Order: sequence, then structure tokens, then C-alpha cells
Amino acid sequence: MPKPRRNIDAAVEETLTPPDTLTPGQQIACVKQGAGNNLYHLVLADGSPMLAELPSKFRSTVWMKRGGFVLVDTSALANRDNKLGGEIVTYVGDERAWRKMPWWPKEFPAKKAGYGDDADSDDEGPQMPPSDSEEE
Repeated sequence: MPKPRRNIDAAVEETLTPPDTLTPGQQIACVKQGAGNNLYHLVLADGSPMLAELPSKFRSTVWMKRGGFVLVDTSALANRDNKLGGEIVTYVGDERAWRKMPWWPKEFPAKKAGYGDDADSDDEGPQMPPSDSEEE
């Protein structure tokens, strides 16, 4: 049986509004990839990797994609002896509102809008191998 609509709406509303301040154990992290069983590989602002767990209230409600941002509590699982570095507190739903907060890390730059706007990229995309006539 699916979750009641009021629970889904409450979870989505929670992801849209950023908190006023962060507690000492909370940090913003970028989702690198899913690890299965509600575990996610994250990258913190300083570049260190972390494995975090998604709490049950967000399971099957909020879908996280690679490159998205989450708020992680690193002190929540400190007393457990396992590989988990923290627990995901919330998913960043409205990224523009969250970026306006003073505690947003400067290491996560804003994404550029549009396709092909990245002129300073040195990655030219896939290229064809040289033909046999050029090697002679």
C-alpha cells in the first residue's frame, strides 16, 4: 500500500525550505552515486567521500539523482561501528533558495544553464580515431 498523500506532501515541503542555521554536525554534500539499500556515496565540500543512509521517511518519496545536494548529519551515526559516515537529514529541493543561505559552501559552484554554454571546458567530447591515410 502506498504512503498517504499527506506524508508525501510534508516530505516535499521539508526539502524546499532551507533551515536558518546548521547544527555543528550538519554539512552540505553532493550525491555521487547510489550504493543500494538506501545508501548513497556523497562528496563533502572539502572533497572527502562519505557513505550515508537515507532515513525511512524519505524512502520511496524523494528520488535523489547524481549531482544533487543533500544535508547530512555526520554526528548522528558517530556511536555506531560501521562504514556509514552520516545520515541524510534532507534533500535539497529548491537549490536556488538553499544557495542564498550564508552557510552554503563556496566549493559547490552554481550549475550553468543551457546546453553548450561551457566555453572554458577543455573536454571536446568524443573524437574519431585517426584514419589510415593520415598515418602514412
